[in-house]
Amino acid sequence: MQRYKIFFTLRYSLFTFFCIFAAVMEYTLNCNGHLLDLSEPQVMGILNATPDSFYAASRKQTEESIAGRTHQILNEGAAIIDVGACSTRPDSESVGEEEEMARLRFALPIVRREAPHAVVSVDTFRPNVARMVVEEYGVDLINDVGVSDESQHAMFRMVSNLRVPYIYMSRKSTMKEVMLDCAEAVDKLRSMGQKDIILDPGFGFGKTVAENYQIMGELERMQALRLPVLVGISRKSMIWKQLCCTPDEALNGTTVLNTISLQKGASILRVHDVREAMECVKLVAQLNKLK
Repeated sequence: MQRYKIFFTLRYSLFTFFCIFAAVMEYTLNCNGHLLDLSEPQVMGILNATPDSFYAASRKQTEESIAGRTHQILNEGAAIIDVGACSTRPDSESVGEEEEMARLRFALPIVRREAPHAVVSVDTFRPNVARMVVEEYGVDLINDVGVSDESQHAMFRMVSNLRVPYIYMSRKSTMKEVMLDCAEAVDKLRSMGQKDIILDPGFGFGKTVAENYQIMGELERMQALRLPVLVGISRKSMIWKQLCCTPDEALNGTTVLNTISLQKGASILRVHDVREAMECVKLVAQLNKLK
């Protein structure tokens, strides 16, 4: 392990320098036979089937509201619908596995009925939930916000058996630690046969506000890992605490950081506000044409 860390440190300092200036990486995800092209950035729209997610406007618990949100996400241009049934905000009440499954069994049939050809991901840290949503509803991606090493290692085994694309999120607090953590996770996943992997630096998870901004400032370094990077900063506390506002007032700050993320190589933006994120993607793409 020590030799691996020494090698990684050298690779981190030299190879990332090259990747900052490299061309945009081409990558395609196989989502149940549907190929999702990430050579251009894509937007993932959030659908929270929860009563307590930190951004109140994102909570959808009725058939009508879930159907409406599904159509809104797609009509505004998102490529992926991310369904969550267990809030991960710091002060949220713990939700058991059976309750999380029950919420998803209510929401996913509505999403599938309203958008049968959409790419759907589920936001969960529980391997049994991942198996249920893939086997029963054909969910295309698993977005893991693992709360412990034990749960994430169990999830590694599950997603490799399910053969679905997997989003790995790091809870480390510096970019160097995030890079090492992600590299080790990718190595384990590859050894289990996992093919499609997306990396998430984990803004808002296990980090102070200052650490979040330090990682944002070095985000381009993640291109060295040669995998798509997902950024999820939508209306998070790193924005509204810095601006002394509320999640309801954090859209402008979200747009600023989404724009910076795209300029630093993000492949997927996970957002509440799809239309605004799509505008970021279009404008940054126009700027990139001039390079």
